[in-house]
Amino acid sequence: MSNIDIRRSHARPLKEARAAIERVAEHIAEKFDVEYGWNGNTMEFSRGGVDGHIAVSPKDIHVTATLGFLLGAIKGPIEREIQRYLDEEFG
Repeated sequence: MSNIDIRRSHARPLKEARAAIERVAEHIAEKFDVEYGWNGNTMEFSRGGVDGHIAVSPKDIHVTATLGFLLGAIKGPIEREIQRYLDEEFG
């Protein structure tokens, strides 16, 4: 199993940060065919071979994911895509 762990600071109001993460989740869902939903201020996502969440706080974003064997082989490209989407939304 491989893990992804990304932290990103932000200065947006919580409502705006959640909206930005919603857009990130839409991209991730489209690209990697994951399902997602909110549980409080945490976006949970999953599909066969991956489980993770994106926690949104007033000061930062924390992305964690556990990749199964097959997706673990492409951890780098997956991590880069997530970083790219976060860069688009949070600069």
